[in-house]
Amino acid sequence: MQGARGAGQSASGQGFRLVREFLISTSAWGVGQLIHSQQTPVGLHRVARKIGEGQVPGTVFRHRQPAGLTWQGKPDAKIAHRILWLEGLEPGLNRGGDVDTFRRCIYIHGVGDETTLGHPCSHGCIHLAGADLIPLAARLPPGTLVWISAH
Repeated sequence: MQGARGAGQSASGQGFRLVREFLISTSAWGVGQLIHSQQTPVGLHRVARKIGEGQVPGTVFRHRQPAGLTWQGKPDAKIAHRILWLEGLEPGLNRGGDVDTFRRCIYIHGVGDETTLGHPCSHGCIHLAGADLIPLAARLPPGTLVWISAH
């Protein structure tokens, strides 16, 4: 899971086409569904909540609240720029019980050290560069479907 693909519906409304690819990072512990596993969950998800709209690029978040800026001594910021909080849509796989993606607080988000992108290093979330994440977050409404696969 070193890259992510964005798909958009074709002009004819038939199927989908590749719109853009992004360099990402996923979990250092691989893929998995269980709470506390620190693994990236697979399957069909949707953007349940968007956090950080209107904040300046480089905003650092703690507990989903703005907590400063990356260029103010926080280059190791774990969560920066924007947060797209994911909700699993497949009961028993990524929704409900010990596999609930939303309850696990799995996000697509930015990081302070973008040199880690392309290498597994997250604690379950999907990391994206701020230059990619900010316009993507502005464009995607809540409810947007997100497919996460192991390949």
